[in-house]
Amino acid sequence: MALQWYVLKSKPNKEDVLYRQVTMRGFEAFFPCLDVNPVNPRARKTKPYFPGYMFVRVALGEVGLSAFQWMPYAAGLVSFDKEPAIIPNDMMRALCKSIEALQKKKVVDSQRFQPGNMLTVNEGPFAGYGAIFDTNLPGNDRIRILLMLARGRQMSVELPGSYVQMKE
Repeated sequence: MALQWYVLKSKPNKEDVLYRQVTMRGFEAFFPCLDVNPVNPRARKTKPYFPGYMFVRVALGEVGLSAFQWMPYAAGLVSFDKEPAIIPNDMMRALCKSIEALQKKKVVDSQRFQPGNMLTVNEGPFAGYGAIFDTNLPGNDRIRILLMLARGRQMSVELPGSYVQMKE
């Protein structure tokens, strides 16, 4: 029987331990995670792109559906009319490429500004204003800038890093 991709649902906040269970049993799994800088230093440093789900590649006819229904921390395969949903290989390749590109972009984005860089705000309520980069903030793509106002005044503003670009 051919290997197919399926979506495995985990119990709430148990994706990491389920991923270890799946790989320990010799199944191929795709569980993409996003690195985050949480405010609380004891909080998780990574978060799943698809909370509560991961992708597994198995020959379900050989393994059997019960392998995933009764696996610790699993809530079973995503199914429609009691039939596990198959994810086409080309869709999985496209998904992997997209996530890989997002992860590369995130690394580049997190280091693209230095304190004091002159920026232009492109989106949001402050679009069109000039700004000075202050610092990266904990969380997903958040920065603090000093917005340039009339008469040389500045105002501290927090917004997504994707809203700004280097001033030309």
